[in-house]
Amino acid sequence: MSAWVLRAVGLGALVVALRVLLGFAMAVLPTYGMVWRAACLLAIVSVAVLWGMRDARSDADDLTVRWLAAGFGAGLGSSAVCWVLDQVPRVELGDAGALFELTSAASFIMLLVFLPSMAGVAFGRARSRRATGTAAPATEPVLAAAN
Repeated sequence: MSAWVLRAVGLGALVVALRVLLGFAMAVLPTYGMVWRAACLLAIVSVAVLWGMRDARSDADDLTVRWLAAGFGAGLGSSAVCWVLDQVPRVELGDAGALFELTSAASFIMLLVFLPSMAGVAFGRARSRRATGTAAPATEPVLAAAN
């Protein structure tokens, strides 16, 4: 399994699990909806940031494309699974149509995975450079000699 598929499946499964838990929590205590949504959002963002920071310690060069593909897979896959689960009786996930789930919701999940993971990669690389002392040395510009 390639690296982006593992990330897409992991984060997509997390999104589906959190959306199902959010649906059940909203049915039980709807007055705490804002708290439930914020907790789910925080969980997804923190997992993406931590996984991005872990990736930054590796020697992989092209993490941007890896995380973009992972965000695309997680968004499209989790939206499709959530739409199918929403068709099951007694599972309330918002009654969104297939078009909405496969376009707007998928793109939101894609950004929710991609942007925090890139922030984690940037923070992780800066932290590892600072810890090892391999930052690029600052050089002073050299002026050209006048003829």
